[in-house]
Amino acid sequence: MPRRSFLKAAGVTGIGGTVVALASGNIAAAADGTTSDGTAVAAADTAGNHGGQSSPLPYPTLKRPFAMPGVKEQDWTGALFVGTGEARFAVRVVLLTKANTVIREKMTNNLWRIGPMAPDGSFKQVHISSDDRSVMPAHLEALKEVIAHPDQWSAAEVADATAKLPVIQAKYDLAQQQKRDLVVRYARTGDGSSVVATVTALADDTTVFLEVGTPWGATAGETASFALDGNGVIGSAPGLVDTSATGHLRLTPTEPPVSAACYASVTDLTKAMTGGTGAAGDATAALRYELAKGESITFAAAISDHGTPKVAPPEPHQAERRLAAAQAAIRDTNLTGSGPVGQAADAVRDALSLNTNYDRTYHCNYVLWGWGGGGGLFTGWDSSFDCIDAALVSQTLATQHESDVFDQPAPPNQVDLVGPRYDQENSGPMHAYAVWRLYTKFGDRTVLEKAYPHLVAFNDLMPEWDADGDGLLEAPYFGDRVGGRGNHLGLDDLPVYADYQRIAKVGGSGDKRDNTNLTDVPLNSYYALLAETLAKMATVLGEAADARRFTVQYATIKQRLNDRLWHAGKGLYLSRYLDGSWNEVVTPTVFYPLFAGIATPERARTMMAHLLDPEMFWGDYVVPSIARNDPAYCSGGPVHPQSEHFKFFDRYGEGSAPEQWKGAIWPPMNATVYDGVKRYGFDDIAGMFATRSTSMYLDSWTNDGWFPESFDPEPGQSIMGPAVDSAWRTYSWSNAMPVQGLHELLSDNPWDGDPSALMFGSLTLPGTNTLSNVQLRGHRYDVSAGPHRTTLARDGKVVFRATGARVAVRNFLLGDTGAAFDLNADGITQIEVHPEHGRPRTTKAPKGRSQIRL
Repeated sequence: MPRRSFLKAAGVTGIGGTVVALASGNIAAAADGTTSDGTAVAAADTAGNHGGQSSPLPYPTLKRPFAMPGVKEQDWTGALFVGTGEARFAVRVVLLTKANTVIREKMTNNLWRIGPMAPDGSFKQVHISSDDRSVMPAHLEALKEVIAHPDQWSAAEVADATAKLPVIQAKYDLAQQQKRDLVVRYARTGDGSSVVATVTALADDTTVFLEVGTPWGATAGETASFALDGNGVIGSAPGLVDTSATGHLRLTPTEPPVSAACYASVTDLTKAMTGGTGAAGDATAALRYELAKGESITFAAAISDHGTPKVAPPEPHQAERRLAAAQAAIRDTNLTGSGPVGQAADAVRDALSLNTNYDRTYHCNYVLWGWGGGGGLFTGWDSSFDCIDAALVSQTLATQHESDVFDQPAPPNQVDLVGPRYDQENSGPMHAYAVWRLYTKFGDRTVLEKAYPHLVAFNDLMPEWDADGDGLLEAPYFGDRVGGRGNHLGLDDLPVYADYQRIAKVGGSGDKRDNTNLTDVPLNSYYALLAETLAKMATVLGEAADARRFTVQYATIKQRLNDRLWHAGKGLYLSRYLDGSWNEVVTPTVFYPLFAGIATPERARTMMAHLLDPEMFWGDYVVPSIARNDPAYCSGGPVHPQSEHFKFFDRYGEGSAPEQWKGAIWPPMNATVYDGVKRYGFDDIAGMFATRSTSMYLDSWTNDGWFPESFDPEPGQSIMGPAVDSAWRTYSWSNAMPVQGLHELLSDNPWDGDPSALMFGSLTLPGTNTLSNVQLRGHRYDVSAGPHRTTLARDGKVVFRATGARVAVRNFLLGDTGAAFDLNADGITQIEVHPEHGRPRTTKAPKGRSQIRL
């Protein structure tokens, strides 16, 4: 029976069942005012509106008034309070160091551990320290390594290390002697407008302040007045959207402070905190505490629209019970997992919860991309990965984040496009891919409908980069500056772009960049991906003419890229100059045509041999940003194969030798290569690739508590300094590394076939891995996958089980009385399917690939 006919006869309607579209003016919510993932939805008045407009959001957002810990960028020990009229308050936990400096905001360097955390703010925990780890044990070990092996280094290098070691050692020892650490825990309480919190010192002689003020201050138009009230603080502030509304805040500690005062400004408050004189006033307030090791402060805080709320001092045992219950509930209702790869689920959940920020202009949450915080939502390609990753953690967060991208104005001096940045030609295609994956994951068309016209406009500008009119694009000219030649794809200094030549552009959109003579494999792969994704979107939206247009565009790019950019002798897709000569620099971008579905099956198989070649790309860590056999690989310093600790290391102050584009491993590259490998059905290679990506991420997470922008390609190396300085230690796209492993376990289907189908199981993930509480198409899924058993449960009920071998399942569609799916098994397998109604269905499947209809 043909597939479509079978599905209809078996009653298979798509795995999601009925999906309720959250259309404008019809925000679906449960009776208690929450969405399926527990996030409160907006009231249908101006307080719940996007940008203060008059119609409610077409997707769930925050109920007002609300309290949410840690969603003001890098104010990770604090909590944000927002009233109905957009009156805003901030509570902060401030640490005074032994060097008499305050740690109050911009504290990326001072984060030591994060989590557990819940993405909706119901529980958050952070560990901060006065030690910013500007000197780490690895730095000392590296200097000692040079001194211990003088035969491997020049006399000048040995002398330099010998001179520096005592200086760096003294700096490290002082930091450890003066180290003061805090663990801060928050739980949201009541209707979501209040919190209870504890602050615990991990060393004696620790000075802490509880600060109350406004989150962004006068630059954001915020005004408030505060006063002391017994041991606590009360405050009021007018609404920024509805100035007739007033928000009220109260903070009540259980323990009396050593001292307390209100100040005229944050500057005055900081002066007072550090022993100076701060002018009195009512702009902010602070309570000072002196804590011994193990001692805690317990407090509660709440916001109200109807006068100052009553907040009793919390009993410490009651606060501890509330915090413990909120922490325990995280794994019950949010993304979690176990096993060598599945354990990364908790790290991804916590990392994205940490980087969840509040957009003070558009009044919704989004994922902070990096740069150590700041600057609001970034509409470059980084945010597309954040959307895809966040969709595993919270449908609400992912939907708000991506919708927020398409509400942003165009950046200055750029083409007037709302949404993705036009100076990054990968930005539009990747955001189209992210929006499409929101649809395949959740079946919700709202962001798709919002994004579609902007993405069409983005696509229709792209031909201005076709310098010779052949239908393929050339790389734009970014000049000769460092950090720019490959910036059109976020590939800044990738050596592929070292020798392109400028060509004057005639006409175009007004973008002042010229063309070049380099027909670019990754750029054209993204161009094809955009056309393919727009064709799918147009089909869903009923835009038949557009669907035909973009289908033809995709086929044309695919054919021309295959004809012009396939290097038969090397068995790779390579960029090429307009004179016909090849650019033979081999980087992971040679695999991008897999991501876009461009390669023929035969060429894809040839490319896998290169990927698995340890002389080129394969290794314990993959995939380096340039082939390992390229002379530029790890060329930032000498190679010392005999070195016990550091194979690639020059000297302290220069980090490890792999420069950012000469070997560093970048999460977007890995995610793109993984998706291409998976798309072409190389299930065994995809699992091995995802395992290595996850392992790399977990090494950093476990050892350092970081999720950095990029990674060293050699295990055991000190992570590159540029990747983990104050800007890069908590870089959100880092989560694209372990998400590969999580998608191995359970994923939507963004490529061919029914967009409501699922993929799950793995042929090569090590051990047994589990993933729980994954929201897909209106259902909650749990999966476990191991050497002899793979099980999928929907809403707590087992719907699929395979025993006897490992399996990878694609195109899984479960109906009322049957199921259909494609199976790849590494041995003979017993299959059970439990449909919604009727008896279980069973069959035995052979080793290899088979199509199953039950």
